[in-house]
Formats: sequence, C-alpha cells, structure tokens
Amino acid sequence: MSEAHRREKQPEQVRRSLLDHAAQCAVEQGLGSLTLQAVADAAGVTKGGLLHHFPSKQALIEAVFEDLLTMLDEEIDRLMERDPLEHGRFTRAYIDAFFQVTQDGSKSPWAALSISSMTDARMRELWSQWICGRLERHATTDSHPSLQIARYAADGIWLANLMKLDGMSANELAGLRNDLETLTKHA
Repeated sequence: MSEAHRREKQPEQVRRSLLDHAAQCAVEQGLGSLTLQAVADAAGVTKGGLLHHFPSKQALIEAVFEDLLTMLDEEIDRLMERDPLEHGRFTRAYIDAFFQVTQDGSKSPWAALSISSMTDARMRELWSQWICGRLERHATTDSHPSLQIARYAADGIWLANLMKLDGMSANELAGLRNDLETLTKHA
C-alpha cells in the first residue's frame, strides 16, 4: 500500500497549503505564469488532489483573493480594537493595513492579485463586495468625505509604490501614512 493510501486525509490542511503555495507562486512567478501543476507540486499533492479542492485555475485564484480579504479583515479588526478614537477608526485601520502591505511591495501576494483584479471582473466584484460591506458596517463612524479621500489616497499610494521600480523609501511611506492619519482625526 502506498504512503498516500495510508496517510490520514486532512482536507482543511491540504486546502490551506494549496492557498498558501498558490499565493507564493503568484509572487515568485507572476499570476500569468502560475500553473496548477506548479501549485500542486509545491504543496506536495497531485494535480487531481488540487482539482478536488479547486476545479480550475480561476477558482484557485479567486479563493486566494478571498483568503487575502479574510486576512485583511482580521488585521483591520485587530487594528480597530487598539484605536481608542471611534470617529474614523475603520479608515485608520484600513490605512495602517494597506501601508503594511505597501512595505512588502511586489513581494506581497496582494501585488499580483490586485493588479489582476483591475482586468478580472470577478475579482473586482469580490473586492467591491468586501469594501462595500465594510463601509456599510462603519457608516456611522467613517462616512465623512475626508475619510473616503484618505482611503482612496492609501489605495493610490499602494499602487504608486507597487509601480515604482524600487518602491518608496520607508521615510517617505511613514510620512504619507502620518499625513493620512492626521487627516482622519480632523474630518
């Protein structure tokens, strides 16, 4: 009997491994070069095993994007818990979370996935649903136009940093982040 037949099945661990390896492959190879076989090999499963969890490359990519949104949600919630000022709390947490991702630049799984979301309708829809849901939840504290401008500025800074060959300096990013945080407290 082969090792695969004796091994206890752990579908959640396999799924987690596939998501993690797909994100890593997207960073290393670019989303266009990502193959199901490469992800399966990296995760130590067969391509059939991968297809059991994700029936297509598109399904895998969407699952990675949804997974990243879940992690972003958790990070924003964590940051919000530490912020004593209610007004603009979501926006400050959003800015902080995106500045953390900004520091990773093209090494972040967000890089490949976010760029592709500009051309992929389904990924744009997932992002839109996520952001609209968060904004709806925090409408009483984060609907001021200045807060919306601060979130858009954080998005733009992230994209500008990603497109810059060497990225922005740590000091430049810290200054911009502080300016945006100040804006959220005077809205």
